[in-house]
Amino acid sequence: MNNGIPQLSVKDLKRRIDAGENVYLLDVREPWEYKIAQIGGKLIPQNEVPRRLSEIDREREVIVHCHAGVRSQRIAEFLKQSGYPRVANLAGGIDAWSKEIDATVPKY
Repeated sequence: MNNGIPQLSVKDLKRRIDAGENVYLLDVREPWEYKIAQIGGKLIPQNEVPRRLSEIDREREVIVHCHAGVRSQRIAEFLKQSGYPRVANLAGGIDAWSKEIDATVPKY
């Protein structure tokens, strides 16, 4: 945990996706980054999250990711403060996913 936010490893996320768990993957990178590489999350750039909260499902666990895990940690903390009951940060972000899970996801 980091500031009360659980840190989910990419291996744990992959296992949960493969098991069919209903997680909400939120990608808080910029559109140009999303064009380079993505792992299926809903793109809402970090600066747009406060005004687009209605698009983020409060009933599901929200797993936030970015490139390396720093921006997503800040957004996960913001979501927790905004009343989202189940929020986690993807430790290492899409960069870790590319290194540990799927090398076909481009690194940048």
